[in-house]
Amino acid sequence: MIISVINHTSGKISDEEVQHTIRAINRQIAEDFDPYWSLSATLRLEGKSTLSPDRQEPADMRGDAIIYLWDKTDVPNALGYHDANNRGIPFGFVFTDLAEAIGEKWTVTLSHEALELLADPEVNLLVMGAHPADPNKIVFHWYEMCDAVQAETYEIDGVALSNFLFPLYFTSSEELGGRNDFLGRIHNGQTLKSFGVNPGGYVGFFNPETGRHETFSMKGDLVAAKRLELKAKAKGARRAIRYQRPVAREQVQGD
Repeated sequence: MIISVINHTSGKISDEEVQHTIRAINRQIAEDFDPYWSLSATLRLEGKSTLSPDRQEPADMRGDAIIYLWDKTDVPNALGYHDANNRGIPFGFVFTDLAEAIGEKWTVTLSHEALELLADPEVNLLVMGAHPADPNKIVFHWYEMCDAVQAETYEIDGVALSNFLFPLYFTSSEELGGRNDFLGRIHNGQTLKSFGVNPGGYVGFFNPETGRHETFSMKGDLVAAKRLELKAKAKGARRAIRYQRPVAREQVQGD
C-alpha cells in the first residue's frame, strides 16, 4: 500500500520536516509493525494543487490511500470530500492544532493515523471481546491499533511515534509471557491486558445491549477524557464515522 501524504499546514510544518517524519514512520512500519502484523505500507509526500482540500479537485489523489496534514481542527464536509472524490479510497486527516491542544506532537498523530489506516482501511472492522468494565459481557471492539495506548510514545531517528497494539490484544487469551503492545510498559504492576486500556488511552466498541457505539477509559483519567473531548470536535476524522453511526456514548471505569 502507498499512502500519499498531503501537507496543507500553510507553511507551519515544512515539507522537509514532513519528509523526515515520513522516513521515521516508514521505518516504524517496516521494522516494528509489519513483523507482528504482516501488514506493510509506505508513506510518500505528494505535491498539492490547492491551498486546502477541495472536494471538487481530485488531482492530489495518488497511491492507495491518502492522509492530509491540516492546520485546523476541522475540514468542512471532509467526509463528503472523501465520498465525492476518493471513491472509497482509505483516507485520514491529521489536525495539527488538535494535536497541539491534546499536548501531542503531530508526528505521533501521523504515526497513529497511518498505523490505524493500514490495519482498518475502511473503518469497518470489529472484534468480539469482553467489555472492558465487565468481563462477563461481550461487546464488539473497534479494530484500532493505537487508542488503548495512545499516550505512550517512542522515538525513531529523533521523531516521536505512537505505541501500538499486537494481535494478541484482540483475543481473550492471556498467554503466559504474551505481549499485547509494542512498548510493554508496566502500570500498576502489570502490562496491558487484552481489550484493556493503559493510562491516557481509551477503547471504543459497539455494545449490543444498548445498540450504540461507546467509548471507555479509566476512572479519573483526565488525560483520556481530554483526548476524547477534543477528538469529538474533529468531525472530518476517519473515526468520526463510528461516532456518527450511531452516536457514541462515553463510559468510564466504574460507570
